[in-house]
Amino acid sequence: MHTKQEKLKAIERLLDIMDDLRVGCPWDKKQTFDTLRHLTIEEVYELADAIIEQDTEEIKKELGDLLLHIVFYAKIGSETGAFDIADVANAISDKLIHRHPHIYGDVQVKDEKEVKENWEKLKLKEGKKSVLEGVPKSLPAMIKAMRMQEKAKGVGFDWDNAGQVWEKVQEELAEFEAEVKAGNRDKMEEEFGDVLFSLINYARFVGINPETALEKTNKKFIKRFQFLEEKAKKEGKDLKNMSLDEMEQYWQEAKK
Repeated sequence: MHTKQEKLKAIERLLDIMDDLRVGCPWDKKQTFDTLRHLTIEEVYELADAIIEQDTEEIKKELGDLLLHIVFYAKIGSETGAFDIADVANAISDKLIHRHPHIYGDVQVKDEKEVKENWEKLKLKEGKKSVLEGVPKSLPAMIKAMRMQEKAKGVGFDWDNAGQVWEKVQEELAEFEAEVKAGNRDKMEEEFGDVLFSLINYARFVGINPETALEKTNKKFIKRFQFLEEKAKKEGKDLKNMSLDEMEQYWQEAKK
């Protein structure tokens, strides 16, 4: 691993390169906060994919791409005098110190639960009207649900045990089933949303990240379905003309 001086030198090198690109590269010259936004979102998802795959080399590369974006935004900010990379680093450092009084102050905590509770209380003292304000509106619905639940837990709004949450899942499933039988589409949608929300809550309660779990299942499905496609192709068959029983045979092979 590198020394602290080597790490600082590497960051300095990146900052110098960003300065050069902003002056000399036609594409880099044109970029703004708005034009970079969708690219940054893409980079975050690519990092998330690498983490799920546990590919450390790819994680390193994607972190580099994300770091470039942070430096890029800071460079653009410095050009208008709004902020620069030092302001960005100092702002997060100040926030971390303020939000960790058990490290930088005299507050005592006994576990992670109390750390999270203190974090949310400090946010409210900083002027936030709701603990849910920190959840971005544009987050994917599943991640947003989990983050809202986590933040509510931070101020004590939570179930006592996993059994209670599972009972809620069963209750929501029964209500959804009743609306399906009744054929009320609007109510079906509402109750299905309640089912998902309660399942996400249960996953959180037992220590499972529902977004990660679903993405792993997606990848598993892709791998198995592509095996099915390849197997059919090798045998000169068209999936559209195959029976479900034939496809099931290939599917079971894929699972092995």
